[in-house]
Amino acid sequence: MRGSFKYIFWIFCSIIFISCTKNTNNKDKKVFNINLDQGLTSIDPAFARNQNAIWMTNQIFNGLVQINDSLKTVPCIAKSWKVSPDALTYTFHLRNDVFFHDDPIFKNGKGRKVVASDFAYSFYRLIDPKVASSGGWIFSDKVKDQHSFVALNDTTFQIQLVRPFPPFMNLLTTQYCSVVPKEVVEHYGKDFRSHPVGTGPFRFKYWKEGEILVLLKNDHYFEKDEKGTPLPYLDAVKATFITDKQSGFMSFVKKDLDFYYNVDGSYRDDILTKSGKMSAKYKGKFTVTKSPYLCTEYVGILVDTNLAIVKNSPLRIKKIRQAINYSIDRDKLIKYLRNGIGIAATSGFIPKGMPGFDSTAVRGYVYNPTKAANLLREAGFPEGRGLPEITLNTTTTYKDLIEFIQGELTAVGIKTKIDVSPSASLRDLMSKNHVNFFRGSWLADYADGENFLSMFYSKNKVPNGPNYFAFYNKDFDRLFEQSYYEADDEKRFELYRKMDQLVMDNSPVVPLFYDQSVVMLQNNISGYSFNPLSLMILKRIQKN
Repeated sequence: MRGSFKYIFWIFCSIIFISCTKNTNNKDKKVFNINLDQGLTSIDPAFARNQNAIWMTNQIFNGLVQINDSLKTVPCIAKSWKVSPDALTYTFHLRNDVFFHDDPIFKNGKGRKVVASDFAYSFYRLIDPKVASSGGWIFSDKVKDQHSFVALNDTTFQIQLVRPFPPFMNLLTTQYCSVVPKEVVEHYGKDFRSHPVGTGPFRFKYWKEGEILVLLKNDHYFEKDEKGTPLPYLDAVKATFITDKQSGFMSFVKKDLDFYYNVDGSYRDDILTKSGKMSAKYKGKFTVTKSPYLCTEYVGILVDTNLAIVKNSPLRIKKIRQAINYSIDRDKLIKYLRNGIGIAATSGFIPKGMPGFDSTAVRGYVYNPTKAANLLREAGFPEGRGLPEITLNTTTTYKDLIEFIQGELTAVGIKTKIDVSPSASLRDLMSKNHVNFFRGSWLADYADGENFLSMFYSKNKVPNGPNYFAFYNKDFDRLFEQSYYEADDEKRFELYRKMDQLVMDNSPVVPLFYDQSVVMLQNNISGYSFNPLSLMILKRIQKN
């Protein structure tokens, strides 16, 4: 009974705190108000698999390293690190002033200091079959076992890889690699998902699922700004969970929210012109910022002729796949279907914003219906005569986009039928190589082109890998494996471009556009971090 009273008391305190931010006697309290319309599944970093979970864990937890706005890996809890000459041993030197948030499980309820063994525990937890973390892929094929994570002493931590992996430091910036306290995790068990204890700029206060989440400033946070002022600047973060996008946007217009992410189709025309500029209706009322987002929207094509469904498909012919690539006016698609949000994907599969991206180095496909027609004729189907109808698989959400593509293909003589499936069904078909022609998207887990090229590597066959195209190319595989042993970033990026060009030349994929994130902020908000991973970083936000 007393526990229930304590629980209700903390709820009351949280509500009072948030209410006080609007009280004229507490003008100094700064609360950042956001809405998470897709809900929140967990605040345990081992299950930070979707954007909202990543966003919230990033406020509460830290890792060894972090990314800056240019996607460079910079220190966090690790103040420095060293990589052995064979690129197999990574040694990290930790800060000595990082503490977990206070929690009753700690001695006297005070958060203890983070030590190297905490990272050994946290990283093994990702590959521990009992935990079944969605982040197991981070280490599963890169380390031998739990003994690959070693605490040499309290401030020296070491990781032993089984083979070189140059993007490894980028991988460690993911929220999966956050440090957690063993005694707290083991006390709460599966309930750690809703009772998170980390080291981050904000500490967990209260979460009523589907209604409200409250995070409060961590007064003992270790990072400071360039002037030596402690971070974060905000006093709290409050998240609501309004699922209706239109209602959420209206809350933003009424200034109940400080931040709103992305422009949904239902009200896109209200906010943006077809050229992507802010409409006159809202000009000056808030800010809208478009920036690169490491996501490529594409149409995939199954190309392995050993598969029964490919043997008689016209898509087995490379010239037809290339004709499809030339038939689509990507700029028109972005203008009329997306109000200028996105960049035409004419420079390969790796998106703009990725380190090493060079729009002049990889020759993709631009709109050229004449070339498409010539390729069809060369393939034996002049003006599409005799070409069997092709089925293009999609989901309801993207039906308008796929209907646009259908129209573009029809214009050059490629007859296309659309098959609409639920998202889960289409993912299942893709993961079994059971669809010839399908709409998909690939979002970066970490800031390295390898993440995108891995989709075309032979050893990443479905169902265990993401090679939905059944693209098997010895030259590509040779370059891909060579890149693992190239520590020099620029030389590795050159290998990536060669691989990307090979993919473009063989056309197992039709890149449509490189996505952009759209962030709306109230005019009194500054310090928001715009980065191509669209990672929410709130420790430098100021609310005036």
